[in-house]
Amino acid sequence: MELIQMKYFLAVAREESISKAADFLYITQPSLTRQIQKMEKEVGQPLFTRGKKMRLTEAGQLLRRRAEEILSLYEKTERELICPQASIGGDVYIGGGETRAMKYLLDAAQKMREQFPNIKLHIHSGDIADVCEHIDKGLLDFGLVIEPADLSRYESLRLPYCEVWGLLMEKTHPLAAKESISPQDLRGIPLIQSRHSLLRSNVTEWYRSVSEELNVVATYNLIYNAALMTQSGIGCVLSIDGLVNTTGESKLCFRPLTPPVTAHVDVIWKKYQLFSQAAQIFLQFLREELAAT
Repeated sequence: MELIQMKYFLAVAREESISKAADFLYITQPSLTRQIQKMEKEVGQPLFTRGKKMRLTEAGQLLRRRAEEILSLYEKTERELICPQASIGGDVYIGGGETRAMKYLLDAAQKMREQFPNIKLHIHSGDIADVCEHIDKGLLDFGLVIEPADLSRYESLRLPYCEVWGLLMEKTHPLAAKESISPQDLRGIPLIQSRHSLLRSNVTEWYRSVSEELNVVATYNLIYNAALMTQSGIGCVLSIDGLVNTTGESKLCFRPLTPPVTAHVDVIWKKYQLFSQAAQIFLQFLREELAAT
């Protein structure tokens, strides 16, 4: 099986369509069909189920994982042979909301810089809408997004981490005496809510039974200003845990929601993105970081 065949196969797997994959690869549909049929003949079983969409069979799913690993290793080896590590430089642009999951990306970046010290890292903070807009415009290589997020337009990697939602409030607030916050506790309480979670999300599903009784008095996209609003007595903040200091002399406290509300975190990038060499190297280090987790 040749490398070019693996690239063809992965294109069909991503697009779930011979015609769309052929357009992307700039080859004819009959040529691509013959290549896929040749691969299936080599492995002795179907790689796709034929229908409205080309879906991977169990064998196809295994081949996809292996093909991605093989091509990634080939590209990494090729880069190392063609260009010495000491001379590799460039910039990697990452955007993301406020989440402790950023540490996975920063750990990968640190290991990358140990081998490639001339690669620089640039971090842009913003909510999901802002990050996705910057990715779509080519201003960011990667984005870090928290559920709910539409991943259909992007390639993505799910991080082994979940955010926990709760209520941020002053320690003198009556609800601070509770260990956790139920939907009924929010009735009549002035709330400050993330713009991201106002639409259909894990949080809106959680409080759906009392949604008509909620009093959302303000919204935010970054938690720092929301915390200031809380300290000013404007309201309590529905937020994720760990972003605001609630220890020691802090006037604020955090209580988790019950039943618990969690959210996955994903790294995204444009489909078929033509990465710079620096961005390609970063993605390889990130994959290795996650594989070792």
